[in-house]
Amino acid sequence: MLRERENSISISKDINTNLKKIKEVLKDCDDIVYREFTVGERRFKFAIVYVDGLTDKILVSDYVLESLMHQARGLEPNPNSVKNNLYELVKNRNIAITELKEVETLNEAIDNVLAGETILLVNRYQKIIIVSSRGWPVRGLNEPQTETVIRGPRDGFVETLKVNTTLVRRRIRDSKLKIKNMQIGRRSKTDVAVLYIEDVANKELVDEVIKRLKAIRVDVVLESGTIEQFIEDNWMSPFPQVENTERPDAVAAALYEGRVAILIDNTPFALVVPVTISTLLQSSEDYYERWIIASLIRVLRYIASLIALLLPSIYIAVTAYHPGMLPTQLALYVAATREGVPFPAIIEAFIMEVTIELLREAGMRLSGPIGTTIGIVGGLVIGQAAVEAGIVSPMMVIIVALTTIASFTIPSYNIAAGFRFVRFGIMIFSALLGLYGIMLALLIIGIHLVRLESFGVPYMSPYVSFSETYSDLKDSVVKMPIQTMKKRPRFTNVYDKDRIFSDSEE
Repeated sequence: MLRERENSISISKDINTNLKKIKEVLKDCDDIVYREFTVGERRFKFAIVYVDGLTDKILVSDYVLESLMHQARGLEPNPNSVKNNLYELVKNRNIAITELKEVETLNEAIDNVLAGETILLVNRYQKIIIVSSRGWPVRGLNEPQTETVIRGPRDGFVETLKVNTTLVRRRIRDSKLKIKNMQIGRRSKTDVAVLYIEDVANKELVDEVIKRLKAIRVDVVLESGTIEQFIEDNWMSPFPQVENTERPDAVAAALYEGRVAILIDNTPFALVVPVTISTLLQSSEDYYERWIIASLIRVLRYIASLIALLLPSIYIAVTAYHPGMLPTQLALYVAATREGVPFPAIIEAFIMEVTIELLREAGMRLSGPIGTTIGIVGGLVIGQAAVEAGIVSPMMVIIVALTTIASFTIPSYNIAAGFRFVRFGIMIFSALLGLYGIMLALLIIGIHLVRLESFGVPYMSPYVSFSETYSDLKDSVVKMPIQTMKKRPRFTNVYDKDRIFSDSEE
């Protein structure tokens, strides 16, 4: 178990002692602002402490300092009341801030200062008032770059937790939407919020999520990926067991299905659990289009997933082991294009696949226009040059191009990356055993996926356990009309199963 960074520091009645202790803990922190002042004719001593840049200074100036230093003069309480109840008078009558709270240790006060709040110290009182005054710069709401849609909301999560919870609350105007806050990270103390709908989400699922989050023992949480890796069931698997998204509408839809969302401060990516391979291959846009169009797109997406996973391996197996499976004219053409290529098909495929991955990575790390140019021009130039140099065959360039295009149709980046990783393994099996090797690799992958779980939910739902999740097939490979999907997905074992009801049930 990790040891605590510091012992609890008690609050003294002397304001100078408290300020001295705070300055010792925050030594060499030049962005900390200390402001001491007096109030009233009796000159009661006060002090505020905040971080410059994290706090709304106008709010503190207008609604704390001005209220205490000027407007307090207009009050005429009994002198004995002021002397005996100064702290309560200040907290309840002189600070025009909507959110106040108290702490009883300097450790808690310092943590709040570093989180962007302002602390107010009152002389001769062993409590500190926390003034809600967070005011750091916030990025504007823009459309998510990784999950663009033609039809659907254009707002996306930002790096501020409060804004993100507001975006979800705006879509779920239900008193049963619960938001539980906690902090993770011994040093970073990152704010984390767990969201669920109380009478829909299964309590065991919610308790399991909170349990796994509280079990995290780490110094720093800078992004949701850290938490994702700590709470997933099988960290050795190439397939993600936690969904991440930048779209508030996707999070709201998941909550309505009885799933649990995790929002983390300082990142625009939310985590959603549990997850299945079916949900990872779905897009938010599927639910905004008519069922015929959505079903057609989903079928194309599943076909593209198979192409992205198997096409290079099938080419390797057919050219190396089973050329007789091809029509005569096509077999002769493939043999002619490979004439003069010095490498076997597996080496040829690896050369092109690695080249495409390098271009993909380079395009992602560069700015938008430059990255697009690198991807297009690089692919054309390198592919043409490789063919003319006799390093690869024209057919292999076509195969790799189709594979790359197909991989971009997968909505989730994480599952697409898992397919890309597995694809290399299948290519090796196909080079060793041909089509038998592909079948063996698919068998191994299938066994792994069937055994894989996400927070107790089978990863292959609803394609397994038909007795429990057969109705979920209405929203799997194809999407049935919304009028027929009267029940929520069963894989989460929700409490409130009805999604569409009659007027008499309302």
